[in-house]
Amino acid sequence: MIDVAAAIIHNEEGKLLIARRKPGKAQAGLWEFPGGKLEPGEAAAECLIRELMEEMNIEIRPYEYFGCHEHDYGTVQIRLVAWRAEYTGGKLELNDHDSWSWAERSELAEYHFAPADVPFVKRLMEE
Repeated sequence: MIDVAAAIIHNEEGKLLIARRKPGKAQAGLWEFPGGKLEPGEAAAECLIRELMEEMNIEIRPYEYFGCHEHDYGTVQIRLVAWRAEYTGGKLELNDHDSWSWAERSELAEYHFAPADVPFVKRLMEE
């Protein structure tokens, strides 16, 4: 089981940051809430601060645990831990993704998300 953290990042307007996995990556072409693998002994919130700086060159402030979902992709099993986070700065640059969007909650259904992210998408759309 691989532990992965995902950030449900909102901006000042309440829109959520989503990103599409680029070709050559696992789940290529699918949208996700950005994040990454936890290092040994690392807390999910710390992981998200590090990963978002590495992957997108942005600063965030994780502030609330959102939930956990385990998913079996067949070749790999992941435990995805999500945290709500606030976008606090930085100019967005993509390293592991080929596209990004600030999306309204009501627009999330228009994107094809990676299966592990789908339970979080559904919950956000119900809020």
